[in-house]
Amino acid sequence: MTDHELDPVAAGAPRAPRRRRVGRLSGRDKAVVAVLLGLPILIDLAFIWGPALATVGLSFTKWNGVGGLSTKTCQPNVPSILNNGCLYGIQNYHQAATIYPEFWPAVRHNLIWLAVFVFFATPLGMLFAVLIDRGIKGSRMYQSILFLPVMLSLALVGIIWEFMYSQNYGLINTVIGHNHNGNAIDWLGNPKLNLWSVLVEASWRQAGYVMVLYLAGLKAVDPQLREAAVMDGTNAWQTFWKVVFPVMRPINIVVMVVTVIESLRAFDLVYITNKGINGLELLSVLVTSNIVGETQRVGFGSALGVVLLVISLVPICTFLYLTFRRESQPKGAR
Repeated sequence: MTDHELDPVAAGAPRAPRRRRVGRLSGRDKAVVAVLLGLPILIDLAFIWGPALATVGLSFTKWNGVGGLSTKTCQPNVPSILNNGCLYGIQNYHQAATIYPEFWPAVRHNLIWLAVFVFFATPLGMLFAVLIDRGIKGSRMYQSILFLPVMLSLALVGIIWEFMYSQNYGLINTVIGHNHNGNAIDWLGNPKLNLWSVLVEASWRQAGYVMVLYLAGLKAVDPQLREAAVMDGTNAWQTFWKVVFPVMRPINIVVMVVTVIESLRAFDLVYITNKGINGLELLSVLVTSNIVGETQRVGFGSALGVVLLVISLVPICTFLYLTFRRESQPKGAR
């Protein structure tokens, strides 16, 4: 046997593919990568993390927005104008929790707002998405009608519902027969009713928003998964919860984050209704009134903003932790 016969390449055997060497980036490539990565990071730091960290720092100061900041500690029993810009420690948080009467009602209203969005508006939007995805008759029309509130600004949504809630001429009081001076229901003026009335407005818009997100997720689900589930004898309810819903984990995370953000940054509707007072106190309104209002207590308003940030991070971080922990566990341990 000759050497030619022993050579696998010469004998016609397939040659192992050669690995391509990735060349080093040129100067131009490095500049492009630096721009593509550096510019978004700088924008993110400048408009998100920078203001957030600055707010946390300002929450420990006593500052009215005029003049500079200093590292000296605020002196007790001294007029505020002489203590401007000094370090105040946790006194802003202590005052908010003890001597600021609007704080705890605002916290309670924000938590109610969050609960309504999570347990009512989000499931309602999911239901709309599932029904439309099943191809019911007129689904395009229903999708357009339900998505219409999302296209409107919250200010316009508030104005529309003010006409709906009008005591003497509103649609709701007219339909239920309470549009006379003697029995008219003041939906937006009664502190026991106005929060729930505004939550109906907000949920009307939020449900359409969630519907669009879930529709996008449902369209991305592999149809073969549903066919396999049907062949296994599962009904529509079981197919959705045991097959379709777990596959939409990325969409569930997006919906959860969006829901928390939308519920805790609520401002427009309550401010249009009665400027966020008389039963509609929210932390976002208190932050605005303290920072840009007549008092201009920037440090105190920043402390309220930090409280709002913490409230928003707790459910988001908890949901993400439980979701990724469940995904990291072995299938037999779930």
